[in-house]
Amino acid sequence: HVPSLANLPHLFFLGERHQRQRHRYRPTINEASSNPSTPRLHSPSCKKPLPSSELTFPAASSPQGSVCVTPTPVIPGFSGNPSRKALVSSRRLVAPNSPMASSMAAAAGTLLTAQAATAQRGKPGGSARGSCAPPHRAARSGPPRRASTALRAVNAPAGVAGTGVSLAEEVRKDFPILEMRIPDSGKQLVYLDNAASSQTPTQVIDAHEAFHRQYKANVHRGVHYLSGKATDKYEAARQKIATFINAATDREIVFTRNASEAVNLVAYTWGTANLKPGDEVIVSVLEHHSNLVPWQMVCKQTGATLRHVGLAKDGNGIDMDELRSMVNAKTALVALAHVSNVLGSELDVPAVVALSRQHGAKVLLDACQSVPHMPVDVQALGVDWIVASGHKMCGPTGIGFLWGRMDVLQTMPPWMGGGEMIQDVYMDHSTYAEPPSRFEAGTPAIAEAIALGAACDYLTKVGMDRVHAYETEIGTYLYERLSEVEGVTVYGPTPEQGRAGLCAFNVEGLHANDVCTLLDQAGVATRSGHHCTQPLHRYLEIGASARASLYIYNTTAEVDVFVESLKDTVAFFREINEGL
Repeated sequence: HVPSLANLPHLFFLGERHQRQRHRYRPTINEASSNPSTPRLHSPSCKKPLPSSELTFPAASSPQGSVCVTPTPVIPGFSGNPSRKALVSSRRLVAPNSPMASSMAAAAGTLLTAQAATAQRGKPGGSARGSCAPPHRAARSGPPRRASTALRAVNAPAGVAGTGVSLAEEVRKDFPILEMRIPDSGKQLVYLDNAASSQTPTQVIDAHEAFHRQYKANVHRGVHYLSGKATDKYEAARQKIATFINAATDREIVFTRNASEAVNLVAYTWGTANLKPGDEVIVSVLEHHSNLVPWQMVCKQTGATLRHVGLAKDGNGIDMDELRSMVNAKTALVALAHVSNVLGSELDVPAVVALSRQHGAKVLLDACQSVPHMPVDVQALGVDWIVASGHKMCGPTGIGFLWGRMDVLQTMPPWMGGGEMIQDVYMDHSTYAEPPSRFEAGTPAIAEAIALGAACDYLTKVGMDRVHAYETEIGTYLYERLSEVEGVTVYGPTPEQGRAGLCAFNVEGLHANDVCTLLDQAGVATRSGHHCTQPLHRYLEIGASARASLYIYNTTAEVDVFVESLKDTVAFFREINEGL
């Protein structure tokens, strides 16, 4: 909220969209199978407020004279639907015939050329990759960088040098949504919000649809043909996930609604049964809310103490020295992200496991940003649990999984009661099934689980080594090109230190929502806000950040479109600023 209309800044957006992801922790799954239950910030760029004579306010201010600002601009020269033309929650528009409108229209025309200006990149005669080195950096020393092993011939076996066909060029045909044009602007979609959700290949969509068209029935509950086939497909999906992460047995895979539910499952079974006053649970400042809030709640319920580790001085993940000083005989659990969804840093899992085992502590790994992007071997990692979401790894929404070591799962009491999680039921008591059925009460998300199994098939066919190699290369390209843009700060480690294929960033003087909304007008889908990591953003002393995140189907040409559109977005706002 802002105190008065007269003092509204000249930028279009004074606040960030309420992007809160409310996780409802309740499972709903079928019997012995699978359970699917799982500040407004003012732009710092204002040099002075826009004169009230330049603004019009469609009705309605909130009580006490404050106004709730919704970030949707009206930009002359851009096409858009009516909801985008009125600054959604009763906001102001620049007067059509004012000098301000003329300035904006001219600047907008420049922004609309972002994609055209980069059309030649990646084409014969277009700008070469080597020309994109940031001007403020010294030239690379040593031998030239070797071509990525991710560039291989179509259908070439993993590890075999190919003909230069990129992974993205090979797989993009499987993602028809990538060919769409944005209705508002007519721009070609450039999807760079993969850390939030990946797109889904036709093979996975077909598997999801086949359940409803060919063999829809409840699993584990019937002797008829459809039920038998559905059960076979459903349990086969569990096996596919187990194979994908190298679990010792498919009985270690518990289907949940998402990763958030998987963390809650551990918190409210193992946590409530084992934590007590005097125990300590250690998390870090970079955790996703889903790996933080459940532990806050359970620690409050059990009397345990929640502690957190800060960041390394160089920004490359958590401070391992601080963690070493913190883990002690009181430590019951260390729960950390494998890969940060903001910094892109990767956790030193062997070091964390070794440290935790010295003191008898359990380890939970949030693997949402690692399982889709790199080979993950749970037996080699040595942790006690990992959690992951299907929608980030080419699968559908509404499905995720918990992996737990069988000896640990067997010690965990049930979470929800109902069908499928029982062995025998009497009027005064019940006995419970073995894992994973114990944690999967009710009818599961059958089609979604089957589709997640198809997503594992798809990624296995591509090859996770190849996925990781390709994303390392294109992620480095994204980091280097983004670093070219004047005034941009990219958070997290450098590519030389190792980072995932995502970049959270801010542009000096601009709010992340302003930036991402203008990028959307150019067809580039990025994310703005706190990315479910409010404590990390407070730690970094920023209110929000923009994030571009890559996956197997993204190309260097798309990175070019993004960067050139970003440059024009920055220029657009600076021209407005200078005109005031």
